[in-house]
Amino acid sequence: MRPETAVAIHLEDYAPAAYQIDTVDLDIQLSPRSTDVFARLAVRRHEDTDPGAPLELDGDELELVGLTLDGMPLLEDAYSATPSKLVLNAPPAEPFTLEIRTRIDPDSNTELMGLYRSSGTYCTQCEAEGFRRITYFLDRPDILSVYTTRIEARKGDAPILLGNGNPVSAGDVPGTDRHFAVWHDPHPKPSYLFAMVAGDLAHVADTFVTTSGRKVDLKIYVEHGREDRCAWAMDSLKRSMKWDEDVFGCEYDLDVFNIVAVSDFNMGAMENKGLNIFNDKYVLADPETATDQDYANIEAVIAHEYFHNWTGNRITCRDWFQLCLKEGLTVFRDQEFSSDMRSRAVKRIADVRLLKSHQFPEDAGPLAHPVRPRKYTEINNFYTATVYEKGAEVVRMLKTLLGPDGFRKGMDLYLERHDGDATTIEAFLVCFSEATATDLGQFARWYDQAGTPQVDVKSRYDKRAGELTLDISQSIAPLPGQASSEPAVIPLRFGLVGRNGEDMSFERVTGARLQEDVLILEEQSQSVTFTGLKSRPVVSLLRGFSAPVRLEDHQDADDLLFQARQDSDDFNRWQAIQTLATHDLIRLAGEARTGKELKADARLVEAFGETLLNEELDPAFRALALQLPSEADLARDIGSNVDPDAIHQARAVLRAAIGSENAGAFRAALGAKPQGSFSPDADAAGKRALANQALAYYAASGASDVDDLVMAAFVDADNMTDRIAALTLLVHDNLKDAEQALEIFRKRHEATSLAMDKWFMVQATAPLADGLEKVKALTAHPLFDFANPNRVRSLVHAFATGNATQFARQDGLGFEFVAGNVLVIDQRNAQVASRLLTCFRSWRAYEEGRSKLAETALLKISSAEGLSRDTRDIVDRCLQ
Repeated sequence: MRPETAVAIHLEDYAPAAYQIDTVDLDIQLSPRSTDVFARLAVRRHEDTDPGAPLELDGDELELVGLTLDGMPLLEDAYSATPSKLVLNAPPAEPFTLEIRTRIDPDSNTELMGLYRSSGTYCTQCEAEGFRRITYFLDRPDILSVYTTRIEARKGDAPILLGNGNPVSAGDVPGTDRHFAVWHDPHPKPSYLFAMVAGDLAHVADTFVTTSGRKVDLKIYVEHGREDRCAWAMDSLKRSMKWDEDVFGCEYDLDVFNIVAVSDFNMGAMENKGLNIFNDKYVLADPETATDQDYANIEAVIAHEYFHNWTGNRITCRDWFQLCLKEGLTVFRDQEFSSDMRSRAVKRIADVRLLKSHQFPEDAGPLAHPVRPRKYTEINNFYTATVYEKGAEVVRMLKTLLGPDGFRKGMDLYLERHDGDATTIEAFLVCFSEATATDLGQFARWYDQAGTPQVDVKSRYDKRAGELTLDISQSIAPLPGQASSEPAVIPLRFGLVGRNGEDMSFERVTGARLQEDVLILEEQSQSVTFTGLKSRPVVSLLRGFSAPVRLEDHQDADDLLFQARQDSDDFNRWQAIQTLATHDLIRLAGEARTGKELKADARLVEAFGETLLNEELDPAFRALALQLPSEADLARDIGSNVDPDAIHQARAVLRAAIGSENAGAFRAALGAKPQGSFSPDADAAGKRALANQALAYYAASGASDVDDLVMAAFVDADNMTDRIAALTLLVHDNLKDAEQALEIFRKRHEATSLAMDKWFMVQATAPLADGLEKVKALTAHPLFDFANPNRVRSLVHAFATGNATQFARQDGLGFEFVAGNVLVIDQRNAQVASRLLTCFRSWRAYEEGRSKLAETALLKISSAEGLSRDTRDIVDRCLQ
């Protein structure tokens, strides 16, 4: 039975396990409906555990078939077993061997956790608590064991047998049509890193020579016929391995490194030791089916999972409260890798946009939690933007505070001291503190306080004294159940920009610690004074987004326009024009609700035109700067009484004004696309992004040739980036050839699932009056499959998160549609259902009518019987 309620687990209650499992020998006899798992566990009692203390092993929907202790069957009164727990009542005081035989049904495992079979391939996903669906175990991250795995299957069903670590032996089983392979991982690891794959798979191969001269065999396994779409992933892997050696001194430690790409996977990818398993959307790419963003995502995710080899595998978490220790740190590392591979400024902007669109709303609503939560009901629901993206920002601040050299010293000490450990945030910070003789006690608050700090800055310039004073305060909006926040350490990177566009020098600064170009804020409020200034500067604050805060610096439009044109910091140059656009869009949205005629700000429209024409700027940067704040961004900044229809109308008016006033320039910019054969490199991708941004604005101009021009761009596109950009315009702007283009795309790509995900997503996010009806119809399309997480995300989740006017319809039918699908999906895959449900996290921010309708939908979910623990947790927190 699925639990309807669950007990909250608290960080303060952590205690080491009473027993340790030193080695795990697995023999897995694969069969689609009846797989037998023989687990041989070498168990010992910890010295401080009372002799005779029971051994309690976790299970989840397991069938116990056999049980022996040191080779002898156990009497019935010596143990108790249920599908979710195996308890040895009085184990021996001395080390012993426990042999457990369980039977599982991979074909029926629709949760895609533990061992499951999908599209004919056996696959595992054990993070966070999936190993207990394979065998009874101490399924917690601080139990580090050495694993040896024997996998056996019919040769015809599964000619490829893969496990963690290095291959040991393989062969046929005499007298049968079966064969086996044995894998051994010499590095102790937690059970969540266990993996095995078996199936009929093709592969591509390469090698990498480590800095010490050891050759590593690299293989990427995919479904047959997809081998030619693995080249970019392999190239990304090799560059990741070299970069980690050069930048962090981390060398790979096994003889082989295998990646397997599968179609049905709950997550993006999984860093299992030596056997990374990926959602195939983060492996497969060619110009015909993958966009530039897909290429960038593959590069980043391949790197992320590889970097986990040290920050996650060699050093892992003591408990799940420390999840950010591996995820936040590794996201920071993959961001740095991508920045070195591409434009650092463009990558930084992209990362901050992701943080603001996903993590800031999380931090402001009922799903808010600290980077290191102190309690949870269902750990699967804490794989969040706060743990990943905000966790990465905290590590970035640490580097800013300590400097590159100090940060590297701290990392070196951490990697050396805790290699082979399951450790904590405190131990991580101690390494940096000791390596640099820095007190990080106050900095540690970033891990323990939920909410996004607001930094309010008011400036005043004394011309006679040549002094600039900044009155700075920091605060966090109170969150339910959280005590008042304490001031955090905030590194505020800054520049004082003169009218020539260059940073001005000053004699001294008082009121805050100064570290090169960074003010270190440590108090609730403080006044910072710069002396020796010959004229009033334009204050450029939070350069490079040096801290994950909301900044209100009270800049007027003149100063923001100046920054947009002159600031030497690319991030703040981008932020200035985004702030101007946000202010005008909020004004327009307010006027739209009153029925007033809407007119965009002329100076803002001109600034967008100047950005387009400024060829001194990187094309990729110009493309980003030309993007308007999204409807979700505006809803977040408005904060309450949100009307999605008014926001949508405001964006349409500003987009049309920018397009029509600069129509000639945008049409000319269509020629910015790179010439020659397709390349996924940053330069070519940036040129395509700028040209497609220009096409979007020209489409909004209302020019007479728009319909034909956009359709021609769709038909003539020789790569997926340009094709999907044109298709999106045709569908979202409701141009005359939209239906024809959708049919052309479907016929061209219907055999390629990842391309068809894009086809579904374009329609799911179209802000049309009948958008909901179209999405409902698509759930009955022959190519839609509720069992495939990617397909669900491409249609239902994309609708809920990317189509605000239809999701938040005034009749409530959008909320009702998504709630109904949550209940349907929850019956087969709780993780996918609970993540879909998070689209309701900001329901209280809607205007009253919509807010009540959203609450009704949530109450419908809450009242359903048999709700999974994952979904119950999210709905209860949304309603609290």
